[in-house]
Amino acid sequence: METMGRHVISELWGCDFEKLNDMEQIEQIFADAALKSGAEIREVAFHKFAPQGVSGVVIISESHLTIHSFPEHGYASIDVYTCGDMDPNIAADYIAEALGAQTRENIEIPRGMGPVQVKQAKAKVL
Repeated sequence: METMGRHVISELWGCDFEKLNDMEQIEQIFADAALKSGAEIREVAFHKFAPQGVSGVVIISESHLTIHSFPEHGYASIDVYTCGDMDPNIAADYIAEALGAQTRENIEIPRGMGPVQVKQAKAKVL
């Protein structure tokens, strides 16, 4: 059975504080990531928290890209979910690099195939 989509959950550590706390920069990184992966952007919504942190979503025709950042920990949680033939790893890789992540754990989950079976995450030092 083919999947309905592919979902990459990415744990980014050792990211640049300033980038994780800059809503406009994160919004641009996510829009660029979506476009680099071949997605069609539909809507963009981001929020800056006080005193720090950013959450946001880029809704694409093929699904979505999301972030919640914790600048004080150099950490960001990322989701990239794509449907069809798109590879969510293209966007996830771009985001990790753009945020200056030193370490990254990725889990890729095929969606729409029945019960989810998560394989162990792969840690990658960037």
